[in-house]
Amino acid sequence: MMINRKHVFVLFLMIPIYFLSAQSGWVEKYMMDEAYKNKITGLAKQAMLEKPITVTNESSPRSAGGKHDFYSEGDYWWENPASPDSPYIQRDGMSNPNNFTAHRKAMIRFSQLVGTLTSAYLIEKKKEYVEQAFKHYEAWFLNEETLMNPSLLYAQAIKGRVTGRGIGIIDMIQMIEVAQSLRIIEKALPGKKREIAGVKSWFERYLSWVTTHPYGIDERNAKNNHGTCWVMQVAAFARLTGNRALLDTCEHRFKTILLPNQMDENGAFLLELRRTKPYGYSLFNVDAMATICHILADRQLWTFSLPDGRSMEKGIAFMYPFVQDKNRWTYPKDVMYWDEWPVAQPFLLFGAIALKNKRWLETWGKLQRFPENEEVIRNLPVRNPLIWLEM
Repeated sequence: MMINRKHVFVLFLMIPIYFLSAQSGWVEKYMMDEAYKNKITGLAKQAMLEKPITVTNESSPRSAGGKHDFYSEGDYWWENPASPDSPYIQRDGMSNPNNFTAHRKAMIRFSQLVGTLTSAYLIEKKKEYVEQAFKHYEAWFLNEETLMNPSLLYAQAIKGRVTGRGIGIIDMIQMIEVAQSLRIIEKALPGKKREIAGVKSWFERYLSWVTTHPYGIDERNAKNNHGTCWVMQVAAFARLTGNRALLDTCEHRFKTILLPNQMDENGAFLLELRRTKPYGYSLFNVDAMATICHILADRQLWTFSLPDGRSMEKGIAFMYPFVQDKNRWTYPKDVMYWDEWPVAQPFLLFGAIALKNKRWLETWGKLQRFPENEEVIRNLPVRNPLIWLEM
């Protein structure tokens, strides 16, 4: 029998999952236990009552865009105490609570709702979960009155300085679970073929924008977690839309740009360690790197290493002791949200499955899987791990 690339991809994912479940029961113990399933289905019952909220529900007078344009403001930019009308000034690592974040919160809410409903569908196989989820897709991508334009021209603006920045494209990582959920919903709702094609068309237009607009190119070329997150979101959306050329691009950038330019010989990401929140940023970047490896699992990035031995496994090995016991952290503490980390970091789950490391999965299972702090949630784009086992 001839085995095509798709079959190899599926088998590649199934082998490590089988190893962990058949040999030790770790996946079932820490991911599919009754308490976890009950929590998911309980949240899904609440989500069944939630109506869509998109970028059209709220607006800011400071936005240079229109009703359908996503708008956000740079987190670390503040009013100048010398004059309220002067351009904002930067306070790195310190989030300004007065900045406009309604659109980002709406996007996170969207991701949480559809991720939860899709997870509940996988547990109980009740079609009403994904039918409810798709109402949110229609509002965000298809309804002309409520949809969001497929670009981030006005993301992370700074009052008095810029109307938008390439750096704002990182806000779009909140959509990767939206894309992954749709891959499951598509199979569950064959009667929505035309509508689902419309949603995919939206993502195709966004991919065209983010890969050609100067903002997108700037973000792609960023040397730190922003460059990583460009690859992560493009990989997720390219997987959804079947864009093999962009999947190739993401694989190439991981091997030739991200890994060699960001990781040192010890597995640390030095540019993240130099920030005012080195612990949180290091977790965030290794999570994004691991998510890229998971999305591109058929490209075998998990086992790829540079000639000097730098690899994804080395990156996880560097951070793992500091997640297992945070008191071992030898670098400066984060200026904000130090106590809130770590939670159930996806790099532990994805790494454990791919590299057959039971200790990583055991540690993941002991950490908080349903964080409530907004800053943690914002920096944890993989919040519904169950949907990511359906690749």
